[in-house]
Amino acid sequence: MADAKVIPFDDDRSRGSAQRSARRRPAGGSRRKAEPAAVREVPAGPVPAQGVVRAAESIGQEPDAGQERAGAGAGWEKRIASGLAFLRRRVTGDYEVDEFGYDKELTDQVLMSMVRPLYEKYFRVEVKGIENIPSDGGALVVANHSGTVPLDGLMMQVAVHDNHPANRHLRLLAADLVFMLPVVNELARKAGHTLACSEDAERLLQRGEVVGVMPEGFKGIGKPFSDRYKLQRFGRGGFVSTALRAGAPIVPCSIVGAEEIYPMIGNAKTLARVLGFPYFPITPTFPWLGPLGAVPLPTKWTIQFGEPIPTDGYPPEAAEDPMLMFNLTDQVREQIQHTLYKLLVQRRSVFF
Repeated sequence: MADAKVIPFDDDRSRGSAQRSARRRPAGGSRRKAEPAAVREVPAGPVPAQGVVRAAESIGQEPDAGQERAGAGAGWEKRIASGLAFLRRRVTGDYEVDEFGYDKELTDQVLMSMVRPLYEKYFRVEVKGIENIPSDGGALVVANHSGTVPLDGLMMQVAVHDNHPANRHLRLLAADLVFMLPVVNELARKAGHTLACSEDAERLLQRGEVVGVMPEGFKGIGKPFSDRYKLQRFGRGGFVSTALRAGAPIVPCSIVGAEEIYPMIGNAKTLARVLGFPYFPITPTFPWLGPLGAVPLPTKWTIQFGEPIPTDGYPPEAAEDPMLMFNLTDQVREQIQHTLYKLLVQRRSVFF
């Protein structure tokens, strides 16, 4: 989620330039017999358009408009063929879904394409420290949570998907409310999300997946705008226990920009209780402007992945040590908070 190139019908510029080159004379006015150009032997048979373009460039010539059109046509043919093959596999059921419902092909080709324009053009996300996520094996990414609507999780998923050199995929742990909504439930499962419970998280980590968790939960995304970028309580440290049992490193992640997309200035608690929501946000534009008020503000985002905290050096019984879990939880929280403050100081503007 390409611009058409206008090609003039009367393309005499290349012929005119060739004629002018032929009329040139060497300095001094003496005529010199033109030397024959190097001739390259071309095998018989049809030549692909891309090959024509590369051959023209290799001998110092510009490919003409016809060659460019042929190359573009071949590109569109490849896209159409790929799309038809994708549809055939969906219709025939010839695709793989793991035990959690994750559909890698659908995520790569459809779901990421739907979210990517929001990531690249609207929020203009800048990613730092992506190399801190290991190239293989399990890892637990722990991030702050904010924004009234949980778009930060999706942006973090695109950041890992599009920027990691090993093409890793982030499997997010989501609240049970996500899996109670009819359409959102199916999309979340297809995109690789699963319920935020220690059992599912541990199974994913032991399989070598990159798992994302936001321990603040609804306390983070539903906090008032006056508390922006102030981390809420990280629960009981269950994510640390899960990482210890799996021996997976913990990667702190700090997200700046999400707090301002829906500045929450109030909370209609009675209406939230009636609808079964953890909160009902009131912002400067919602619900006053109706559906238009649901459009997020185009803030500039930065997502920074910090240095991983190893857990494989602890003994197996360490996962049951409450003091160790408290210390590691506090260490992760402090590292995320410190990075948030650092990014806020470096930020020039909320929108640029």
